[in-house]
Amino acid sequence: MAADQLVAALDIGTSSVRALLFEATGAQVPGIEVHLPYPARVAPDGTYEVDAGKLFGLVATAVDNLLREAGSRRRRLIAGVGVSTFWHGVLAADAHGHALTPVFLWGDTRCREEADRLKIRLDVEAIHQRTGCIVHTTYWPAKLAWLRVSRPELFGRPAVRWLSFWDHVHQKLFGSPVTSVSMASGTGLLDLDGSWDAELLEVLGLSRDALPEIGVAGSGLAHQFAVRWPELAAVPWVCAAGDGALANLGSGCVRKNQRALTVGTSAALRVLYPGRPGHVPAGLWCYRLDSRRVVMGGAMSNGGNLYAWMTHNLAVDTDRLESRLRRMKPTAHGLSFLPLLAGERSLGFATHATGALAGLTQATTPDEIVRAGLEAVAIEIARVNARLDEAVPPPARIVANGAGLLSSPAWMQVMADAVGRPVAESRAREASSRGAALFALEHLGLADGDRLPAEIGRVYRCNQSAHRAYQVATHKQEALYRVLITERALNATMSGPTATGGDR
Repeated sequence: MAADQLVAALDIGTSSVRALLFEATGAQVPGIEVHLPYPARVAPDGTYEVDAGKLFGLVATAVDNLLREAGSRRRRLIAGVGVSTFWHGVLAADAHGHALTPVFLWGDTRCREEADRLKIRLDVEAIHQRTGCIVHTTYWPAKLAWLRVSRPELFGRPAVRWLSFWDHVHQKLFGSPVTSVSMASGTGLLDLDGSWDAELLEVLGLSRDALPEIGVAGSGLAHQFAVRWPELAAVPWVCAAGDGALANLGSGCVRKNQRALTVGTSAALRVLYPGRPGHVPAGLWCYRLDSRRVVMGGAMSNGGNLYAWMTHNLAVDTDRLESRLRRMKPTAHGLSFLPLLAGERSLGFATHATGALAGLTQATTPDEIVRAGLEAVAIEIARVNARLDEAVPPPARIVANGAGLLSSPAWMQVMADAVGRPVAESRAREASSRGAALFALEHLGLADGDRLPAEIGRVYRCNQSAHRAYQVATHKQEALYRVLITERALNATMSGPTATGGDR
């Protein structure tokens, strides 16, 4: 492969599909970027899903547009395709690749009761240590148990496969559903040693044949796509890896003492390194990037989507909002905010958690609520960071990526103050996309992601007086959480299995 050849990167997120070009050095080709936003369907009952056919159509359109923007010369230089996509989503498909359900996304909480029943039936700590995943609505076991009740016909139908969205894309493009060890590890059904968990398959009544094969890359596009994209017909398409792990790779955070913070739709703090942990701390998860590297950390279902929700629903005047937020003193609003509008993942993983806001007065302003929400997310990230300190060496700084966070200096400073460590901007503005490109370059033998340095921009340093204010706010936020979880657990006990969770 010549030094001037390129790789294409697809980034399939829960709110948009992107397509970009990268050089063999890992640098993005400027001026060539496709961005196709889309809304997921949400509902008060916990629905969080997207139509598989429409999302595949966006992926295909993104490839069309990327090739058109690249031009004939650059199209001929594309040597491979890397793919980043969201973890934990699941859909059912038939033998012909037709989707039988929507894609149920990580934030779909309609399987709450089934998650609670599984917690009673299983040794949840043993499952956590084997798979790196917690018995929770996020993962496939609870969702499949729920679908067995709500859609029983799918389990009696022959040749139904349960797939991540990428597996479905692979079947469309190459004729068979193939997943990566990365995507499989995010299901909650794969042990960290790379094998499907026998106990979980038995409990769920699921055969190994109902799951996709695990592979590395596809090549030889099906005829209709080979005709549509002739320049990509024979190049390898590396099977998608989870966007979180690739964000670490794209940020240059690839060692135990390096941490990447991503705030996109959701929010996560992660460490990526070779090997596997001897023990996964309570409240954290551990997945695989590939057979060699694991990613460990914690995630929240609300990140940038919380900011969008607040500014949309509170009639916030967004003109110069950033400058107003910067002028506000930490926690001066007197509010305590639980940023759990889409449910809770780390650290408590309580299945019935919801958002809450306490301390409102007639003098409270929309700006103060927005500031409180941003601070609340930062406090949760700080709590994850402290838990990571129990498992891996503390970092000198945290490298941040994600458009929602990087576009807000006020939020970046809040993050540094809450965590108590410097937070640096990643120069990789699309870290997951760059990670997908680097992953493809590794497959082609042209890059070693472990050796690439983190390229950073502005560094936000912790203000100690603000940090002390956030430590006090953390205790208040934890107290509000305990009250909320106790109430929810009582309500759940009255209507079904006892809700568990609440690691605070």
